[in-house]
Amino acid sequence: MLLLTSTRTGMFESFSTFNMDEKKLCLASSSYVSTRELQRWCAIPAENLLGHPELRVRYRQVADSKELGALMARELVEVIEENNKQERATRAIIPCGPTCWYEPFRSLVNARDVSLKDLHVFHMDECLDWQGKPLRAGHPYNFKTFMERHFYGGIRPELAVPEGQRYWLLPATMEQVRAAINEAPVDITVGGWGQDGHVAYNQARRHPFHHTTLEEIANSTIRIQENNIDTIIALAQRTFGAAYQFVPPMSVTLGIRECLSAKKVRVYSDTGAWKQTALRVALFSEPTPEYPMTLLQTHPDAIVTATLETARHPVSENPDWELF
Repeated sequence: MLLLTSTRTGMFESFSTFNMDEKKLCLASSSYVSTRELQRWCAIPAENLLGHPELRVRYRQVADSKELGALMARELVEVIEENNKQERATRAIIPCGPTCWYEPFRSLVNARDVSLKDLHVFHMDECLDWQGKPLRAGHPYNFKTFMERHFYGGIRPELAVPEGQRYWLLPATMEQVRAAINEAPVDITVGGWGQDGHVAYNQARRHPFHHTTLEEIANSTIRIQENNIDTIIALAQRTFGAAYQFVPPMSVTLGIRECLSAKKVRVYSDTGAWKQTALRVALFSEPTPEYPMTLLQTHPDAIVTATLETARHPVSENPDWELF
């Protein structure tokens, strides 16, 4: 049974009531989530997440991908429309996924005659080959090709984002993108999250000889990096029938500092099992470098939105399991 239905949009919404002073980074906190605490969080039924007294970040729950895509599209379009009325440029950090929002976004822009002429788009990441070079244009993890087709494609030419305002993140453009982001405030960061709670490609660092603190993750900026083994396995299962050999081993990403520099941060997921545990940690854990998206709770206007499938968890649906 789903709770807290909004009469306007049909989405489910809940906001935590924590004090901002209580969200400051606790640099002395453990680098790893307690497995017993994790079990407790994962045991909460999906319908009980909304309004839960221990929520550390604002949370919304929607029925499915269709509702999520419509919400994502509407929220970005509303920011653009408001800035257009004020004759202000809109500066947005945009992900390659979730994919459910591209068609609703195109439809809204075209139907409402929303001009994107003053929209500046900072693409949050890109995949790279083992030498740190861009992938072939036809590779399914070439984000530029995908976004040209699905985000920019289909927008009426007279409304489209000018080419010069599309900031593609590549090894050759890192400093250009960094300078452009620093020129003025970013209005909104739109994103998803990964299996380890990465926002953009800010993965939990698992290098055996170098460990990052929470403060270092929070202050991380644009960089090239090796992708974690668990990220590669997750993407392999999702896209290539578990053929990890085809997954890009490196990436270039905006840092957490850039992603959280926006006035608003909105992250969404309709990916189900791949994201279920990271969601629970983001909602209930103190900030930890093991799950970078826990840093969302340090932002004054961040919201996490998940589909019901993503909000579910096997631990909550199998109360007879004895994990300890």
